[in-house]
Amino acid sequence: MIETRLTHGTHRQATTLLAEAAIRPNADSAHLTELRDFLVATLRHHHESEDNDLWPLIESVAPGTSEPLNALSDEHHALDDALDALEAAPVPADGDRRELAAAAATVRDIVHTHLSHEEPLLFPALEAHVSPEAWEAFALKVIATTPPAGASLLVGFFDEVGTPEEVAMILSALPAPAQELVPAMRAHSAAVIASLRKA
Repeated sequence: MIETRLTHGTHRQATTLLAEAAIRPNADSAHLTELRDFLVATLRHHHESEDNDLWPLIESVAPGTSEPLNALSDEHHALDDALDALEAAPVPADGDRRELAAAAATVRDIVHTHLSHEEPLLFPALEAHVSPEAWEAFALKVIATTPPAGASLLVGFFDEVGTPEEVAMILSALPAPAQELVPAMRAHSAAVIASLRKA
C-alpha cells in the first residue's frame, strides 16, 4: 500500500503545482509542459491500472467488495475528459495561459475530490483482502508499464511525499539500468519542481 499512498500523494502535489504555476507569467513553459505531460500520462495509467487490474484483483478474492470501487470508475471517465482538455491546452512561452490554467485547475479539483472518495474504500479493502504476494505482483506490473513521459518527475514527487526508506523501497523495483539513472532523475525533477514553485 505504500506505493498507492505515495502515488496518490504525488497526484495531489503535482496537480496542485501545475494549477498554481500555470497562472504565473514567469513559469518556464518547458517545465510547465513537462509537468503537464507527466500528469496526463501518469493519471491515465494509474486509473486504467485500477479499473483493469486492481478492482478485478480485489473482486477475485472478495466477491462484491469491489462494487463501490467500480462505481468510482464514473469519476475516472470525468477525469479522462479533463485530461483530454489539459493535453490539448497550449503552453505558450509568452502570452495567454488561461486555457492551461483552467484545464489544470479542473484536473486538480477532480483528482483531489476523487481521492477523497476512493481512499476510504480502497485502503481498507487492500488491507483486508489483498495478500502481500498479490499486491507485489500488481505493483510490479504497474511499475513495468509506467509511461516514460516525465518519469523523472515521479522520483521528485515521491521524495516530497514519502520517507527516504519508502522511496528507496519503491525505486528498488526498477530494472538495473533505470536504477543507475535515479540520481540524475532526482536532480532533474528537483530542479523542475523548484523552478515552478519559485516562478
